[in-house]
Amino acid sequence: MQTVNVNLGDRSYPIFIGNNLHEEQSLLTPYLGKGKLVVITNEVVAPLYLERVKPLVGSQYAGEVILPDGEQHKNLGAIEHIYDYLMQGKFDRQTTLLALGGGVVGDITGFAAATYQRGINFIQFPTTLLAQVDSSVGGKTGVNHPLGKNMIGAFFQPRCVVVDTDVLRTLPDREIKAGLAEVLKYGLIRKAEFFDWLAENSQAILSLDDASLVRAIRVCCKMKAEVVAQDEKEAGERVLLNLGHTFGHAIETATGYGTWLHGETVAMGMVMAADLSLRLGWLDAGSAARIRTVLEEKYGMPVIPPADITVEQYLDLMSSDKKTELGKIRLILLKKIGEAVIEGEIDGEKLRATLTAGDQLCR
Repeated sequence: MQTVNVNLGDRSYPIFIGNNLHEEQSLLTPYLGKGKLVVITNEVVAPLYLERVKPLVGSQYAGEVILPDGEQHKNLGAIEHIYDYLMQGKFDRQTTLLALGGGVVGDITGFAAATYQRGINFIQFPTTLLAQVDSSVGGKTGVNHPLGKNMIGAFFQPRCVVVDTDVLRTLPDREIKAGLAEVLKYGLIRKAEFFDWLAENSQAILSLDDASLVRAIRVCCKMKAEVVAQDEKEAGERVLLNLGHTFGHAIETATGYGTWLHGETVAMGMVMAADLSLRLGWLDAGSAARIRTVLEEKYGMPVIPPADITVEQYLDLMSSDKKTELGKIRLILLKKIGEAVIEGEIDGEKLRATLTAGDQLCR
């Protein structure tokens, strides 16, 4: 087992990374508090892992809330369902929630924990690669609104994060690839040598080689922990972690939550960001083409956005994104592989060219 720490003063917490961590029965003991624990999970994950995590909790286990699976259920209705369970069971402020699932479950659980009785403890036990390397770390919690993704939420840090690579072996290939989009993102924004390593080791990673997975996850968690420690509430550098997300969120909202996986739209969005960076004269043509090649050919990710989203739809949805500031769309773009920047003065003509490029992105 390896440990990465998120340093936030008295709200600091560890990320435990390893294989078969559900067998480490004393692992969670220091983070459970004095009260009862309720697991929040979904109908797909519960049959696979609910019984396996119960020994980690011991006698403090007090029940579970099983939500429907899917991004389309990441809404205030799910939060109400958790509140109903907690209030009917008279759970108090010493209660801990354990998020057992992917990013949707983690975001919902974190927001419920942040708001129930003005804040109770919660623990992240992510079961998808995307959640393990990104959404479970850093305290972003929330739900979607029909007009925008993640528009309702709070910053609220977990007590700890348990990243067990063993759970990845039950994931469909599509989910693994969606998670790897977020892994590749870290290389693009901050660490070119990590992107190079990912490009060279795609077969081992896609085959879920344990050593390769642990290394990739640890690098991502370490980078995110460093960024969160410097900018917890996304006032500056943390915004860079959203490379591809403004385009991607627009695609998710326009096509309906659940049509595409979040990581798939991030992959599309990163290629769109690379294309716009190329058009602005920042990213060289070879690097832009390489980004698309690695995502599309090495990792088998979708990189061409849906053809039926109009420019007007994109611009309307992107202007509602959380990163918009004073009415201006802010995008995360690339100066080179390993160096991302926040840009709020976008050439409208070049942005439109990217939004209509289709299969010619980064060509």
